[in-house]
Amino acid sequence: MKNKTLVHASRLSLLALAMASAGVMAADGTIKIGVLHSLSGTMAISETTLKDTMLMLIDEQNKKGGVLGKKLEPVVVDPASNWPLFAEKARELIQKDKVAAIFGCWTSVSRKSVLPVVEELDSILFYPVQYEGEESSKNVFYTGAAPNQQAIPAVDYLMAQGVQRWALLGTDYVYPRTTNKILEAYLKAKGVKADDIMVNYTPFGHSDWQSIVADVKKFGSAGKKTAVVSTINGDANVPFYKELGNQGISAKDIPVVAFSVGEEELSGIDTKPLVGHLAAWNYFQSVESDENSQFIDTWHKFTGKESRVTNDPMEATYIGFNMWVQAVEKAGTTEPGAVQDALIGVSVPNLTGGIATMMPNHHITKPVLIGEIQDDGQFEVVSETKGTVVGDEWSDYLPGSRDLISDWRKPLACGNFNVKTGKCGGSTK
Repeated sequence: MKNKTLVHASRLSLLALAMASAGVMAADGTIKIGVLHSLSGTMAISETTLKDTMLMLIDEQNKKGGVLGKKLEPVVVDPASNWPLFAEKARELIQKDKVAAIFGCWTSVSRKSVLPVVEELDSILFYPVQYEGEESSKNVFYTGAAPNQQAIPAVDYLMAQGVQRWALLGTDYVYPRTTNKILEAYLKAKGVKADDIMVNYTPFGHSDWQSIVADVKKFGSAGKKTAVVSTINGDANVPFYKELGNQGISAKDIPVVAFSVGEEELSGIDTKPLVGHLAAWNYFQSVESDENSQFIDTWHKFTGKESRVTNDPMEATYIGFNMWVQAVEKAGTTEPGAVQDALIGVSVPNLTGGIATMMPNHHITKPVLIGEIQDDGQFEVVSETKGTVVGDEWSDYLPGSRDLISDWRKPLACGNFNVKTGKCGGSTK
């Protein structure tokens, strides 16, 4: 009787093991990837394209056999330009959908909403948009530009063109406010007087620009060459640029350099009155390289529309995705901790003909390009760094940041190590 019981128990154990294995195999049939971008609301004008980019990249990778012999499965959610909803959707992606990584967010407020979730659950977020810096997380990989890879080089370019007065116009949230705080400190360090700096913030989706543009026009009539540095985000850019044209402000009068306006945003407006205004990015569709030509061709075939443009955050998404694929294959697993370690030092081609490398501070190397708007909605590159620039997560121009560095390699593994005190302040700040 005892032997029969043991045999029966053994059979049950084997059956349970077989059922468990079948469950694991079913669960492990694909590798799920979270796509967290606004498909509605004020940011849909910018973020919908990044969702489509991810679907294209996943489709192309699956044609190559997937990753670790498994197909990739996108899990697309719409946080609808609702910042708290980004956190809720991120939690669902990680806990319910069991995604291996999340590619998403555009605004810094959406990223900061997601940040505590990915840290708590030890997941991975690839963030593909320029941002204000002043942050470094073990769980976030920043493939967009830090201020020293976009904002500061743009100001340097305008200074070289003789600009002496500065109108800093931004949407009212963390990225424009922090970036402008850095730029104000930088400008003053360069000898610019406080009276020669104008700052204005407007809400998301702001549409009535008549009085603000009139103020800028008046500010620029003081006899000193004036420029606008724009951190205006989302669909508010459309009426802003239209109002510039309405009030007859050309690039020769008061040039605008934008950090959140690319080919996608310009595709919906008449760009003829905007010819000569500027944008600072790390990629433009007009860049000539074999990699870019292939990317554009693949994009047009995937979307079925020759008119669909490419832009900088698409390139940052492309770089981040390829880095994740390489890191997973290097680690031999999608387990977040192993992939986080494997990502440091990974190098992949960018779309401008160079190489992007993930640095120990979880930022990548990027070239800096200044482009002039053309009448076809494309950009002509008028300035470009000779090589790539390493992203600086902590600004050298803010007192609380200039002594901090980030290095996520062991044994330091710190996001804000103070080189003067020799102490780590925690994972993020």
